[in-house]
Amino acid sequence: MSVYVLIPIMPLWLMSTENFSPLETGLSMGAYAVGLYLFGAQCSWLVQRFRRNVVCMWAIVFVGLSVALLWYIDGLRSEFVEFWVILLQRLLLGASFGLAQMVLSSTLIIDTCESYQRTEANHSAAWFARFALSLAPLAGLIAYNLVGFDKVLFGSIGCAVLSLLLIRQVTFPFRAPEEGVHVASLDRFLLPYGLVLFFNLLLITTVVGLVLSLPLNAEFYAILMGGFLLALLAQRFVFRDAELKSEIISGLFLLLAVLLILMVYPASPIAPLLMGLSVGIIGSRYLLFFIKLSRHCKRGTSQSTFFLAWETGITLGLALGYALFYDHREQLFYVAISLTLVSLLFYHFHTHNWFLNHKNR
Repeated sequence: MSVYVLIPIMPLWLMSTENFSPLETGLSMGAYAVGLYLFGAQCSWLVQRFRRNVVCMWAIVFVGLSVALLWYIDGLRSEFVEFWVILLQRLLLGASFGLAQMVLSSTLIIDTCESYQRTEANHSAAWFARFALSLAPLAGLIAYNLVGFDKVLFGSIGCAVLSLLLIRQVTFPFRAPEEGVHVASLDRFLLPYGLVLFFNLLLITTVVGLVLSLPLNAEFYAILMGGFLLALLAQRFVFRDAELKSEIISGLFLLLAVLLILMVYPASPIAPLLMGLSVGIIGSRYLLFFIKLSRHCKRGTSQSTFFLAWETGITLGLALGYALFYDHREQLFYVAISLTLVSLLFYHFHTHNWFLNHKNR
């Protein structure tokens, strides 16, 4: 929530208060995605060299500090901030959040669970992150309209502090560091043999990011959360014994419907409900695909790969939405529909069969 609260608010602030152009705003939002990868190769070495919960907590501290930098910049009312300063801030935010989330999902959550509970734990953690995608912008928009940008930043810092305190409450068993760990490696970072899943999920979440770059109100995010709840119920009762391919295919058709509805009726309450349902069932199924693709010792790496595909796609969509389609709403929908169709065809004709042939369990 500390990071996602900035999705609808920061572009508004950059363009209305700091006089950024849509192109500069898009590039600023996109810099976050670059930051996500800065410490990925060092993730395994860091958790072996230092206590893994300490690495996560320090990364969260830097998430809070990067948001505090925005608060300091906002206080400089007498002058406009330089473009490179915002790029640096977004890089820092992406790097610190990326490291915190990779350590959390690839190590801490796994290490605190019995082996038979780990898939359920990964599933639960991903759902909490998914709800943050609706709850944080909802809270941010309400706070921005009532009390202003600086109070939104206080809330963001507060979320970071609260997450820090929660991690401090957990006791992590001591684990002796492994020998011969390289300073840079793909362990706990990226699954090279999962790039087909990575690319397909990236295309889908780019569409989600394009939608989130539209001028959406708090009601949209509130209904989006209702769609996530529907997705939880659908997984439990509709897709429980369904064919494996059905969730992704159904989710992509729902996403197509969302785009067509928003083109014709932007204020429709059905669109965010269907979008939450679509994103929820697609995200859950892809998470399980990454888990089943990986070998037992690579479960943590699969979680980081899923996280990077998810975050990179959403951020890329936001960046493109502001940089290229800010004043071209119709073209944005044409691109989003095209990407969704490509994702659907790519999954149906290649990704699904590729996964069946390469899964490890």
